[in-house]
Amino acid sequence: MLEAIFSPQSVAVIGASPDPARLGHRVLKNILDHGYQGNIYPIHPRATEVLGLCAYPSVLDVPNPIDLAVVVIPPQHVIAAVDECGRKGIKGLVVITAGFKEVGGAGRELERELLATVRRYGMRMIGPNSLGIIDTISKLNASFANAMPLPGNIALMSQSGAICTAILDWSHQQGIGFSRFVSLGNKTDVDEVALLEAWNRDEHSRVILAYLEAIDDGPGFIRVAREVTKTTPVVAIKSGTTAAGTRAASSHTGSLAGSEAAYETAFAQSGILRARTMNELFDLALVFAYQPMIRGNRVAIVTNAGGPGIIATDAVERSGLAMAEFTPETIRHLQETLPPNANVFNPIDVIGDATPDRYAVAIKAALADPNVDGLIILFTPQAVSEPLTTANLIIDLVKGSDKPVVTSFMGGASIEKAVQALNAARIPNYLFPERAVQSLAAMYRQSLWQRRPTPTYRTFSVDRERVARLFASVREAGRVELGEVEAREVIEAYGMRLPKSRLAQTPDEAVAIANEFGYPVVMKISSPDILHKSDIGGVRVGLSDASAVRDAFELIEYRARKYLPSARIWGVLVQEMVRKGREVLVGVSRDPQFGPLIAVGMGGIYVEVLKDVAFRLAPLSVEEVQEQIRSIRAYPLLRGVRGEAPADIAAIEETVLRVSQLVTDFPEIVEMDINPLVVHHEGEGAVVLDARIILN
Repeated sequence: MLEAIFSPQSVAVIGASPDPARLGHRVLKNILDHGYQGNIYPIHPRATEVLGLCAYPSVLDVPNPIDLAVVVIPPQHVIAAVDECGRKGIKGLVVITAGFKEVGGAGRELERELLATVRRYGMRMIGPNSLGIIDTISKLNASFANAMPLPGNIALMSQSGAICTAILDWSHQQGIGFSRFVSLGNKTDVDEVALLEAWNRDEHSRVILAYLEAIDDGPGFIRVAREVTKTTPVVAIKSGTTAAGTRAASSHTGSLAGSEAAYETAFAQSGILRARTMNELFDLALVFAYQPMIRGNRVAIVTNAGGPGIIATDAVERSGLAMAEFTPETIRHLQETLPPNANVFNPIDVIGDATPDRYAVAIKAALADPNVDGLIILFTPQAVSEPLTTANLIIDLVKGSDKPVVTSFMGGASIEKAVQALNAARIPNYLFPERAVQSLAAMYRQSLWQRRPTPTYRTFSVDRERVARLFASVREAGRVELGEVEAREVIEAYGMRLPKSRLAQTPDEAVAIANEFGYPVVMKISSPDILHKSDIGGVRVGLSDASAVRDAFELIEYRARKYLPSARIWGVLVQEMVRKGREVLVGVSRDPQFGPLIAVGMGGIYVEVLKDVAFRLAPLSVEEVQEQIRSIRAYPLLRGVRGEAPADIAAIEETVLRVSQLVTDFPEIVEMDINPLVVHHEGEGAVVLDARIILN
């Protein structure tokens, strides 16, 4: 836990200066000005007093214990000061000083030394290169921000100090309050994982917001986030996931995967709600901070204008929510109390000349209906409208409701006071109906996540030692890519089904193998240097006699040597002909932050054309694999269309789970493709036709 940082009984400011132009002066003044009740000790080598407080040359000269030290001195003096903090027994540090790894070179080495000092004394540190931290519960503003946040129950962490200051300024304008406000800086010690752990089940924070630029400990982040999001919603915005952040890759899966896919998958599998914009980040923050959790997906809409009502209805249908179907009693009551030209079905249109009393009838009826889980109230300013009166009426009606209510008062100056009243009453208002709908939809996704059952994991009996020996021999040969024969051995060791196959060195040997297997057969070049065999004519199928096999052997070898004269040719693989089925890709690309990213999609020649793949991070649960397969757009083709029998989806699931176990057992696998996995009809299994494995 990080009590010494967020709830210290005493604070020292190392670098507190009597000069108002100095950053240390500003930090000390912030601590003094915003109501912090603990003891405060300015540390300055020469001053005896700063801002009316007795100053000390070093923390070692302070006669009393100190919980937290805020460091605002030049970087070359930080290590010595932190060492003194350790000897003093200080447990918490906020290092605002910049000039560490963000400047490279010597700064990076200085930061390593700083972390070693922190670890030696068992301290915890925010920073360096941090704006600081603010805690409205302890009324501690240990930062150089321009203002203190309003009190609230939103906790925010950010890897950008500039984002922090912009959010703080904007939040005052919007009347949004925070519980915790942290600039992570270089996050040398305390990072996003540590903060999530510290804020788990925090009674002061109903929602956690995160602005993230990079996650260093991906598996740790997922593990902790899965636990935290079961009780506290986490909304994150992630920058830097465009094509510029992806790496070159040679496999199908590697070329399709990238930083964006990894983060999207990591957030989804850990229950984190991803915001695409800063607007969306705070749209979601408000609904979680202000409203009770939605119990289902059925929403009602009340509006005084048809157009916005239709826009909201369309947004509901697209969002995963559903338009509530009112009970006959609700419809009858609305028919009896609203004008004849009002719409009493969902959305309830109280029409343009609606008075606040007419809104009251609709809102009461919607909230009382047992088929309604959440309510969206739309308002457009018209000639007879009363924005502020309507807002105050809404505030009174929804007080104490156990159903979430959001509003969209659309307009400008005429609704300004009404919006202020709604914000003050903790009723989220959104400028446009779609944003109101998106917020309730996010709340519904969070409610589903919190109700998810404990995941089921399967493990299979496999020959792990056989694979370990094979990988060792590949490395001893100075290679990182397995040949097809070697890849088949790995697949076999992990219990996946393969067609009969054997490597031939001569045309006569190929004929003998084909005669043993029975015709027709498939033949393909075996070379670790040729990725896409079919592109060079290195694959022949349906060979039905010895003459065809002999000719194919010579042609395949000729084409391979012509295409890539320097390629290592191990021979030609003769393989039994597998009957047709649906072709599926199962692939792996190891993400540097999060580990093995498993892809499932339609395989064969379609994978790069359609790019219809779904990603999940290993190790995978049974439920995650089922969701993954069902999320690809081509899933209806696997289920069977126009009378076609369904494919053996259970066999796909088992293959993915076995691959998940393989890449979890062997972190050195950086890329892997099973393409195609030929899937037969339901109950008939699946066969791995081709596999490719690349080691680190």
